[in-house]
Amino acid sequence: MSSTRLAAVFVALLALTSCRGGDGAAPAEGKGGIKVDAGVTSDACPSAVDKSKGCIYLGTISDLTEGPFKTLAVPITDAQKAFWKRVNDQGGIGGYEIDVTTYVKDNKYLPQIHNQVYQEIKGKILALTQTLGSPTTAAILPDLENTQMVSVPASWTSLWGHEEVVLESGTNYCIESMNSVDYAADKMGVKSVMAVHLAGDYGDDAAAGTKLAAEKRGLTFTNVTTQTGQDNQGGAIDAIVSGKPDLVILTTGPTDAAVIIGQTAARGFTGRFIGTSPTWNPGLLKSPAAPAIKALYMQSAPWKAWNTESVGHTAMRAALPSVTPNDGYTAGWVWAYPLKAALQKAADNKDLTRAGLLNAVRQLDSVDYEGMLPSGAGKQTGSPNDHVFRQSLIYKPDDAAPTGVSLVEEFFTGPTAKDFKFDKPCYQ
Repeated sequence: MSSTRLAAVFVALLALTSCRGGDGAAPAEGKGGIKVDAGVTSDACPSAVDKSKGCIYLGTISDLTEGPFKTLAVPITDAQKAFWKRVNDQGGIGGYEIDVTTYVKDNKYLPQIHNQVYQEIKGKILALTQTLGSPTTAAILPDLENTQMVSVPASWTSLWGHEEVVLESGTNYCIESMNSVDYAADKMGVKSVMAVHLAGDYGDDAAAGTKLAAEKRGLTFTNVTTQTGQDNQGGAIDAIVSGKPDLVILTTGPTDAAVIIGQTAARGFTGRFIGTSPTWNPGLLKSPAAPAIKALYMQSAPWKAWNTESVGHTAMRAALPSVTPNDGYTAGWVWAYPLKAALQKAADNKDLTRAGLLNAVRQLDSVDYEGMLPSGAGKQTGSPNDHVFRQSLIYKPDDAAPTGVSLVEEFFTGPTAKDFKFDKPCYQ
């Protein structure tokens, strides 16, 4: 074949590729004249409420069996199934119902497995309603960008504020930790702070925020990295006991947290702990470390707990009537709102293709969280510094509370976060 002919074929192939969805699905006309490609069918969903409607397939990749966050991940996933069932019961979106049950995969909290199962489902879904974990989601981020696949993270790394294919909710680990340090400096008079954390985007991001706040407040700062596993906490425990910080910002899984808090207290440590969001599980109050946790621990949070009175919290509890309360459910429910808003915007724009959904995300000035987050949360327009959400809350352990914690400090932004210029992910 001549070089001229070869060039012509290449140009034709390029043109064909450019008008297809990221996984080769050619755009077509769907229900109501809406343009569709990957993951959207005119056929009804397998468990349709209304068989006359089409189906939008969303994927879920979570830590469902043996990873360190399964006690959070299973409720997150169940809450999202309940959230989208409510959307379908209310009539769906743009002539379509939403399926979040067909393409559910377990990542075991391992990046290579996360990528493997993503590759298995990516051609069959429009978007990801859940991709759990910071390092795991980072493993598929280049492909998400390449295929224009909008995704909802079940994590809060500050990287997401700089990625337009990722729809975050609530503040990130970095700002959450800044606020916790400011709270402890103002309300508890701490003079020294230690970040004890897992490696990777999750722990490193919280440690970066802790360090920034410590420097701004003139506090002594120490950094200690640990790894997941009950038998791997000896180094962190030794560092806390010997260093005697007034405050530890703890960024691990719940089981690791129980080991660290329980064993440092047993060795005479009397400082305070504030755990970032995924560190907590109500089961900690039934662990051998419970007395130490009640004495020394507080919990930071990106939104209010299960028993809060808001339209969204009430709808969530009604949709999950027989479950044991767990703020994994709260997280799963909250995280679904911006994708719902983006799907509605895309349907209104008559474009439910991958590119059309991403374009709708770029147009979101706000998201209605039905009172679960303050107004101003969910904004996607403007620079990351413009739209990053800077408020968090502080809770304390409470046996009488449905999810084991009761509110201490309402939504607030500390002075460090207020002045912080968010021009790159904190851990970088």
